[in-house]
Amino acid sequence: MRTALFALTVGGAALADCLAGAVEGSVTVNLPERLRSSAVSTAHDTVYFERLGDVMREAFTRYDALICVMATGIVVRMIAPYVENKLYDPAVLVFDEAGRHGISLLSGHIGGANELTRKLCAAVGADPVITTATDVTGMLAPDAIAARLALRPVPKSAIQVLNTALLEGKEIAYYIASDLPHAAFYEAQLRAEEVQARLFRGAIPSVGADEYRVIITAADDLPQENAPRTLYLVPRRLIAGVGCRAGIPEAKILRALTEACSMIGREPSVIDLLASTTVKSEEEGLLSAAATLGREVRFYPNEELAAMIERYGLTESDFVRQTIGVGNVSEAAALCAAGQEGGRMALGKTVFGKVTVALLWEK
Repeated sequence: MRTALFALTVGGAALADCLAGAVEGSVTVNLPERLRSSAVSTAHDTVYFERLGDVMREAFTRYDALICVMATGIVVRMIAPYVENKLYDPAVLVFDEAGRHGISLLSGHIGGANELTRKLCAAVGADPVITTATDVTGMLAPDAIAARLALRPVPKSAIQVLNTALLEGKEIAYYIASDLPHAAFYEAQLRAEEVQARLFRGAIPSVGADEYRVIITAADDLPQENAPRTLYLVPRRLIAGVGCRAGIPEAKILRALTEACSMIGREPSVIDLLASTTVKSEEEGLLSAAATLGREVRFYPNEELAAMIERYGLTESDFVRQTIGVGNVSEAAALCAAGQEGGRMALGKTVFGKVTVALLWEK
């Protein structure tokens, strides 16, 4: 996950540094230029800005989560022009400078703000402020399940319909297409949440009278017309961006992919697509690893990788830049494969010996 933290004062900077230590993935702390010469020091990458509005505008599309140590009103005014859609907006959290309260402000379920708020509040001893209706009533909402299982909700309008039904005490039936590659995983995860799902094969079951339902199925099997009171959850693709030294054998690449997937609680079989630079298009070990996994590997020219590095502000390695011409392969290639809508970084670039892997859930 790519996370940006913002603070405006010395005290806020100290809290931001503590919060950054509890965040998984790549972290950048943003502080005003006037604090550069102060006694403030952080243990994380720090960027100094002249205008908060400028850096927040850029961060809104670059990061998966924004954590702001400042007044809620300031944050609302800063992000208001850029809020578009609960399916794509980043998680936005707000903490007061004293660290007493942490507020899940935006993208509570799908963006993961509620879960991240609870985690960070536990880390710094703050009280989490969650206002999502299903959460405060102790109910597990379908879009919260979608976020946890990396599933894409379709159509968006059905989210509110089912959440309202849940709050009104109506039951929601869950169905899983048994021919999905990871149907057993979804069933087990739902069972762990005390949700009993019904497996089906073939045609999607017809909706019963007054039935509310969630159907986990493949994107290719979605009906042309959405059924009433039905939310479809479609598996998102997991893209593995891979960079490696020349001559790396297949076994080491497979080991790196296995270790990377284990860090997000998944098996390498979950990977849908591999991506790298065209410089590696004839790298035998990488091609063999893709063949063993039964997955396609796509290669992108350095110009496209450089565009992603610029668009998302990705960190670069001087050694990699000198070797192949761009300083970030794994994250940039994964983002290229995700397309225009981008994705949510499940694992930022991580080095496994002479192999670097980044894992990205498409949006």
